[in-house]
Amino acid sequence: MGNDANHSTDDMRLFHTGEHPCGYWPERSARDLVLDPRDPRLPGFYATALGWGFRRSGDIVYRPHCRQCHACMSVRIPVADFVPDRSQRRCAARNARIVSRIVPAERSDEHLALYQRYLKARHPHGGMDDHGEHEFDQFLIGTWSEKRFLELRDEGKLVGVAVTDLVADAMSAVYTFYDPDYADPIHGGSASLGTLAILRQIEWARRDYRAHLYLGYWIDGHHKMDYKRRFKPLEMFDGRGWRPFEAGEEG
Repeated sequence: MGNDANHSTDDMRLFHTGEHPCGYWPERSARDLVLDPRDPRLPGFYATALGWGFRRSGDIVYRPHCRQCHACMSVRIPVADFVPDRSQRRCAARNARIVSRIVPAERSDEHLALYQRYLKARHPHGGMDDHGEHEFDQFLIGTWSEKRFLELRDEGKLVGVAVTDLVADAMSAVYTFYDPDYADPIHGGSASLGTLAILRQIEWARRDYRAHLYLGYWIDGHHKMDYKRRFKPLEMFDGRGWRPFEAGEEG
Protein backbone atom coordinates (compact mmCIF):
# COMPACT_ATOMS: atom_id res chain seq x y z
CA MET A 1 0.00 0.00 0.00
CA GLY A 2 2.99 2.36 -0.07
CA ASN A 3 4.42 4.49 2.74
CA ASP A 4 2.83 7.04 5.01
CA ALA A 5 4.46 9.11 7.77
CA ASN A 6 7.61 6.96 7.44
CA HIS A 7 5.72 3.82 8.44
CA SER A 8 5.48 1.02 5.89
CA THR A 9 1.91 0.11 5.11
CA ASP A 10 2.69 -2.45 2.40
CA ASP A 11 1.26 -5.21 4.57
CA MET A 12 -1.82 -3.36 5.87
CA ARG A 13 -4.73 -5.70 5.44
CA LEU A 14 -7.95 -4.98 3.54
CA PHE A 15 -11.13 -6.90 4.22
CA HIS A 16 -14.30 -7.38 2.21
CA THR A 17 -17.44 -7.22 4.29
CA GLY A 18 -20.25 -9.65 3.59
CA GLU A 19 -23.30 -8.59 1.65
CA HIS A 20 -25.57 -6.28 3.64
CA PRO A 21 -28.63 -4.15 2.84
CA CYS A 22 -27.73 -0.91 1.07
CA GLY A 23 -28.38 2.12 3.25
CA TYR A 24 -29.44 4.19 0.23
CA TRP A 25 -31.23 1.76 -2.09
CA PRO A 26 -33.29 -0.67 0.03
CA GLU A 27 -33.80 -3.05 -2.87
CA ARG A 28 -30.03 -3.47 -3.36
CA SER A 29 -27.36 -5.24 -1.37
CA ALA A 30 -23.94 -3.72 -0.70
CA ARG A 31 -20.49 -4.60 0.54
CA ASP A 32 -17.44 -2.58 1.53
CA LEU A 33 -13.67 -2.63 1.56
CA VAL A 34 -12.45 -2.04 5.13
CA LEU A 35 -8.95 -1.24 6.33
CA ASP A 36 -7.89 -3.38 9.28
CA PRO A 37 -9.34 -1.46 12.27
CA ARG A 38 -6.89 -3.15 14.66
CA ASP A 39 -3.80 -1.96 12.81
CA PRO A 40 -2.00 0.66 14.96
CA ARG A 41 -0.80 2.44 11.80
CA LEU A 42 -4.34 3.31 10.73
CA PRO A 43 -4.40 6.83 12.28
CA GLY A 44 -1.22 7.74 10.40
CA PHE A 45 -2.55 6.27 7.17
CA TYR A 46 -5.98 7.91 7.36
CA ALA A 47 -5.08 10.96 5.25
CA THR A 48 -3.82 8.70 2.46
CA ALA A 49 -6.96 6.57 2.73
CA LEU A 50 -9.16 9.64 2.24
CA GLY A 51 -7.17 10.36 -0.91
CA TRP A 52 -8.00 6.84 -2.09
CA GLY A 53 -11.74 7.37 -1.71
CA PHE A 54 -12.16 5.88 1.77
CA ARG A 55 -14.26 7.34 4.58
CA ARG A 56 -14.45 7.03 8.36
CA SER A 57 -17.43 5.80 10.38
CA GLY A 58 -16.51 5.49 14.04
CA ASP A 59 -13.20 3.63 14.03
CA ILE A 60 -13.92 1.95 10.68
CA VAL A 61 -12.31 3.26 7.46
CA TYR A 62 -14.20 1.88 4.49
CA ARG A 63 -15.02 2.30 0.81
CA PRO A 64 -18.06 0.85 -1.01
CA HIS A 65 -17.10 -2.11 -3.19
CA CYS A 66 -20.34 -3.55 -4.47
CA ARG A 67 -20.45 -6.30 -7.06
CA GLN A 68 -22.98 -4.83 -9.49
CA CYS A 69 -23.35 -1.20 -8.44
CA HIS A 70 -20.82 1.61 -8.68
CA ALA A 71 -23.10 4.53 -7.87
CA CYS A 72 -21.15 5.76 -4.83
CA MET A 73 -18.43 8.20 -5.85
CA SER A 74 -16.12 9.86 -3.35
CA VAL A 75 -16.13 13.65 -3.84
CA ARG A 76 -14.17 16.57 -2.45
CA ILE A 77 -14.04 20.35 -2.78
CA PRO A 78 -10.74 22.07 -3.69
CA VAL A 79 -11.40 24.84 -1.18
CA ALA A 80 -9.15 27.52 -2.71
CA ASP A 81 -11.15 27.34 -5.96
CA PHE A 82 -14.65 27.14 -4.48
CA VAL A 83 -17.08 29.86 -5.55
CA PRO A 84 -20.56 29.83 -3.97
CA ASP A 85 -23.49 29.91 -6.35
CA ARG A 86 -26.49 32.20 -5.95
CA SER A 87 -28.41 29.75 -3.78
CA GLN A 88 -25.43 29.24 -1.47
CA ARG A 89 -24.88 32.99 -1.17
CA ARG A 90 -28.55 33.38 -0.20
CA CYS A 91 -28.15 30.62 2.36
CA ALA A 92 -25.14 32.37 3.91
CA ALA A 93 -26.96 35.72 4.01
CA ARG A 94 -30.18 34.24 5.38
CA ASN A 95 -28.27 32.56 8.20
CA ALA A 96 -25.81 35.35 8.99
CA ARG A 97 -27.16 35.50 12.55
CA ILE A 98 -26.13 31.87 13.17
CA VAL A 99 -22.79 31.73 14.94
CA SER A 100 -20.36 28.87 14.29
CA ARG A 101 -17.95 27.69 16.95
CA ILE A 102 -15.26 25.00 16.77
CA VAL A 103 -15.18 22.90 19.94
CA PRO A 104 -13.60 19.62 21.07
CA ALA A 105 -15.42 16.52 19.79
CA GLU A 106 -16.85 15.58 23.16
CA ARG A 107 -20.46 14.54 23.68
CA SER A 108 -22.65 16.74 25.88
CA ASP A 109 -26.28 16.31 26.87
CA GLU A 110 -27.07 19.15 24.47
CA HIS A 111 -25.34 17.42 21.56
CA LEU A 112 -27.01 14.09 22.29
CA ALA A 113 -30.48 15.59 22.57
CA LEU A 114 -30.12 17.35 19.21
CA TYR A 115 -28.73 14.20 17.58
CA GLN A 116 -31.67 12.13 18.82
CA ARG A 117 -34.20 14.70 17.62
CA TYR A 118 -32.55 14.75 14.21
CA LEU A 119 -32.56 10.96 13.85
CA LYS A 120 -36.17 10.62 14.89
CA ALA A 121 -37.23 13.24 12.34
CA ARG A 122 -34.95 12.25 9.45
CA HIS A 123 -34.47 8.50 9.88
CA PRO A 124 -37.59 7.16 11.61
CA HIS A 125 -37.57 3.36 11.98
CA GLY A 126 -34.24 3.27 10.16
CA GLY A 127 -32.33 1.50 12.90
CA MET A 128 -30.68 4.68 14.20
CA ASP A 129 -33.56 6.47 15.91
CA ASP A 130 -32.88 4.67 19.21
CA HIS A 131 -29.23 5.75 19.41
CA GLY A 132 -28.04 6.71 22.88
CA GLU A 133 -24.75 7.78 24.46
CA HIS A 134 -22.83 4.66 23.42
CA GLU A 135 -23.94 4.83 19.78
CA PHE A 136 -23.21 8.57 19.62
CA ASP A 137 -19.64 8.03 20.83
CA GLN A 138 -19.08 4.94 18.71
CA PHE A 139 -20.48 6.34 15.45
CA LEU A 140 -19.48 10.01 15.57
CA ILE A 141 -16.41 10.21 17.77
CA GLY A 142 -14.49 6.93 17.77
CA THR A 143 -11.17 6.52 19.53
CA TRP A 144 -8.30 7.54 17.26
CA SER A 145 -9.07 10.25 14.69
CA GLU A 146 -8.33 13.95 15.19
CA LYS A 147 -11.71 15.64 15.03
CA ARG A 148 -13.73 18.68 16.11
CA PHE A 149 -17.37 19.65 16.37
CA LEU A 150 -18.43 22.70 14.39
CA GLU A 151 -21.41 24.00 16.36
CA LEU A 152 -24.08 26.19 14.80
CA ARG A 153 -25.95 28.39 17.31
CA ASP A 154 -28.92 30.69 16.83
CA GLU A 155 -28.98 33.24 19.67
CA GLY A 156 -27.21 30.70 21.86
CA LYS A 157 -29.44 27.77 20.95
CA LEU A 158 -27.61 24.79 19.47
CA VAL A 159 -29.20 24.13 16.06
CA GLY A 160 -26.54 22.11 14.26
CA VAL A 161 -23.31 20.15 14.65
CA ALA A 162 -20.88 19.19 11.89
CA VAL A 163 -18.49 16.41 12.91
CA THR A 164 -15.24 17.20 11.10
CA ASP A 165 -12.01 15.21 10.85
CA LEU A 166 -8.68 16.99 10.51
CA VAL A 167 -5.83 15.44 8.54
CA ALA A 168 -2.70 16.80 6.91
CA ASP A 169 -3.74 19.41 4.34
CA ALA A 170 -7.44 18.44 4.36
CA MET A 171 -10.66 18.11 6.33
CA SER A 172 -13.40 15.51 6.08
CA ALA A 173 -17.08 16.24 6.72
CA VAL A 174 -17.99 13.08 8.63
CA TYR A 175 -21.60 13.75 9.63
CA THR A 176 -23.91 16.69 10.20
CA PHE A 177 -27.03 16.73 12.35
CA TYR A 178 -29.30 19.68 13.04
CA ASP A 179 -32.59 20.83 14.49
CA PRO A 180 -35.32 19.32 12.27
CA ASP A 181 -37.28 22.57 12.66
CA TYR A 182 -34.52 24.17 10.56
CA ALA A 183 -34.76 21.50 7.86
CA ASP A 184 -32.92 21.76 4.56
CA PRO A 185 -35.06 23.04 1.67
CA ILE A 186 -34.56 19.71 -0.07
CA HIS A 187 -36.83 18.33 2.62
CA GLY A 188 -39.29 21.19 2.82
CA GLY A 189 -37.69 23.68 5.22
CA SER A 190 -35.99 27.02 4.73
CA ALA A 191 -32.83 27.46 6.82
CA SER A 192 -30.55 25.10 4.83
CA LEU A 193 -28.41 24.18 7.82
CA GLY A 194 -26.86 21.28 5.93
CA THR A 195 -25.66 23.66 3.24
CA LEU A 196 -24.61 26.24 5.82
CA ALA A 197 -22.50 23.67 7.67
CA ILE A 198 -20.54 22.90 4.50
CA LEU A 199 -20.05 26.60 3.74
CA ARG A 200 -18.71 27.16 7.25
CA GLN A 201 -16.42 24.13 6.94
CA ILE A 202 -15.06 25.54 3.68
CA GLU A 203 -14.36 28.86 5.44
CA TRP A 204 -12.62 26.96 8.25
CA ALA A 205 -10.51 24.95 5.80
CA ARG A 206 -9.44 28.16 4.04
CA ARG A 207 -8.42 29.77 7.32
CA ASP A 208 -6.28 26.73 8.08
CA TYR A 209 -4.81 26.64 4.54
CA ARG A 210 -6.12 23.13 3.92
CA ALA A 211 -6.45 22.06 0.30
CA HIS A 212 -9.59 19.92 0.34
CA LEU A 213 -12.85 19.30 2.13
CA TYR A 214 -13.97 15.71 1.63
CA LEU A 215 -17.76 15.31 1.43
CA GLY A 216 -17.99 11.53 1.45
CA TYR A 217 -20.02 9.89 -1.30
CA TRP A 218 -22.13 11.39 -4.02
CA ILE A 219 -24.62 8.78 -5.21
CA ASP A 220 -25.81 8.87 -8.78
CA GLY A 221 -29.57 9.31 -8.90
CA HIS A 222 -30.14 9.63 -5.15
CA HIS A 223 -31.99 12.80 -4.15
CA LYS A 224 -30.48 12.95 -0.66
CA MET A 225 -26.97 13.15 -2.11
CA ASP A 226 -27.74 15.49 -5.00
CA TYR A 227 -26.85 18.62 -3.01
CA LYS A 228 -23.15 17.74 -3.08
CA ARG A 229 -22.79 18.40 -6.81
CA ARG A 230 -23.81 22.03 -6.21
CA PHE A 231 -20.48 22.79 -4.53
CA LYS A 232 -18.25 23.76 -7.44
CA PRO A 233 -15.69 23.03 -8.50
CA LEU A 234 -16.05 19.46 -7.27
CA GLU A 235 -13.65 16.57 -7.75
CA MET A 236 -14.52 12.88 -7.87
CA PHE A 237 -12.42 9.75 -7.32
CA ASP A 238 -12.75 7.35 -10.25
CA GLY A 239 -10.87 4.44 -8.66
CA ARG A 240 -7.50 5.54 -10.02
CA GLY A 241 -7.31 9.23 -9.19
CA TRP A 242 -9.19 12.49 -8.73
CA ARG A 243 -10.68 14.36 -11.65
CA PRO A 244 -13.24 17.12 -12.16
CA PHE A 245 -16.83 16.20 -11.56
CA GLU A 246 -18.42 16.42 -14.99
CA ALA A 247 -21.94 17.58 -15.72
CA GLY A 248 -22.65 14.51 -17.83
CA GLU A 249 -22.17 12.33 -14.75
CA GLU A 250 -24.88 13.93 -12.67
CA GLY A 251 -27.22 10.99 -12.82
